[in-house]
Amino acid sequence: MKKKWWMESFGYQIYIKSFYDTNSDGIGDLEGVYQKLDYLYELGVNLIWLVPFYQSPMDDNGYDVSDFYEVASEYGTLETFKKVLDKANKLNIRVIIDLILNHTSDEHYWFQESRKSLDNPYREYYIWEPPRIIDGQEYEPTNWSSFFGGSCWKKDEITGYYFMKIFSDKMPDLNWKSENVRKEMIKMAKWWLDMGISGFRIDAASHLARAPFVDSKMTKDRYVPDFSKYSNLPMVHEYLKMLDDEVFSKYDIMTVGEVGGGASVESGLRYASKDYGQLDMVFNFDHNWCTKKVNGKEVTDVIKLKYVFRKWIYGFKGKGWNPLYWLNHDHPRVMSMYGDLNYFEKSAKMLANTLYFVKGTPFIYQGEEIGMTNYPFTKLSEFRDVSTINHIKLDLKNQPGVTEAEAVKWHVEHSRDHARIPMQWNSLKNAGFTTGTPWINVHPNYKDINVESQMKDLNSIWHHYKNIINLKLHSKYREVLIYGDFEIVDYHNPHNFSYIRRLKDEAILVVNSFSNQNRRFMLSKLDGYEFGEIIFSNYQDSHISPKSIPLRPYEAVVLSLKLTK
Repeated sequence: MKKKWWMESFGYQIYIKSFYDTNSDGIGDLEGVYQKLDYLYELGVNLIWLVPFYQSPMDDNGYDVSDFYEVASEYGTLETFKKVLDKANKLNIRVIIDLILNHTSDEHYWFQESRKSLDNPYREYYIWEPPRIIDGQEYEPTNWSSFFGGSCWKKDEITGYYFMKIFSDKMPDLNWKSENVRKEMIKMAKWWLDMGISGFRIDAASHLARAPFVDSKMTKDRYVPDFSKYSNLPMVHEYLKMLDDEVFSKYDIMTVGEVGGGASVESGLRYASKDYGQLDMVFNFDHNWCTKKVNGKEVTDVIKLKYVFRKWIYGFKGKGWNPLYWLNHDHPRVMSMYGDLNYFEKSAKMLANTLYFVKGTPFIYQGEEIGMTNYPFTKLSEFRDVSTINHIKLDLKNQPGVTEAEAVKWHVEHSRDHARIPMQWNSLKNAGFTTGTPWINVHPNYKDINVESQMKDLNSIWHHYKNIINLKLHSKYREVLIYGDFEIVDYHNPHNFSYIRRLKDEAILVVNSFSNQNRRFMLSKLDGYEFGEIIFSNYQDSHISPKSIPLRPYEAVVLSLKLTK
């Protein structure tokens, strides 16, 4: 594949609302991003992804857009964003933003007009269907469920019709069959690109088309979670190809689409391959849930994790490029998912080694570089995520006898709020995030886990991340670590995730132990190679013997290899 600037980037996702608050209202803001750009430069990243900061009633924290051309007042102004963009450019940090294509807020002008009458010019901007009458009873147009629980249809009393909303009730889906909708999206995307951003993360990219409005027979539930009715349908690619032809291809930018979990490699290649070229990369969620129960406890399923990486990296070899990330704003914290809090520092560094030396463009999620963990939620009132709240309330409503504590326990593990708790900057009040009252609780462990203390400790997780970025982007190994082939070794080992990166006659072995026991990696696992020298490790005294690498709990070692044939 032709080399692109985004292949040589190391990204960092900023969830603005929880990043840094500068006006004491308890909400992070764009001025906070501006003030922390020097921090990101020091860490070494050269690309940031900003989640939505468009004008919004914030039902889903900004993904419900009421005006694509205005900045939400709690985040600042358009001038503040331009200030962020200007400083980032001076620091050689590129900026991408979320492009919201699937829906708007119900407070958007288009929707407010759309609901006024059946013949309003904006009616076609959304997906409207009349109710079904069966045996004198009124029902939604289909039995499809929403991602956020309940029906994916909501009745509007003004015209008596239902509008489709596969997420929140306040997020009506746009009708991409409408030429006017497509023209509006083209106009809006160009407007932001002309301002100087470097691309888009495309939210819900796989959901722009709909199947015929016929009931799903997948289950007998009242509302059926048959997401195939509005995910990865063929027409999606026509819409994205149109955007690429009209917008993306005319700029030197990066586009990465969200296709969620369950998408096949073949489907991923339809979105992002050199043959189709609608997007540059796609985020999938397959690697986010690789756990299994052992003796009643959730542990990392290392073989499943390797299977997912092998599937996507091998599947895209020579055909496309992959993004790398452990989590985003919709997922639990990786330290609580795959790490070991009894070996906090070592397991956090091991997870960083495991992911960020794989072939692809890396994205750190804010706080990951210090090992932030899941919040200990126990009450419904502690949550802010509309999806989690909806699911808990539905359980309380539909399952008599279920207590709030039980419903919370069922949904807390996967709650999106774990990633959305405030960034832990220091050990002062509210972790240095705000001098006001934070919009969501700060994690109680912030005095032990914070940026300030780790920046002072050269052996910290933060410095390990900084060294990884430097090794991948600026060292003599950068070419092999960026462009080298990727091959998993010792695939069936349930305790170890190891792989080789190779470019021509240069090869590097990355060995990562997921075990809290002493283990050993044997040279016999390698065909055609001998051990070279240790380049990088999460232990200060890692060593190798002629035929093996002794591995202590969660030890992670990067070493050069000598080719023997």
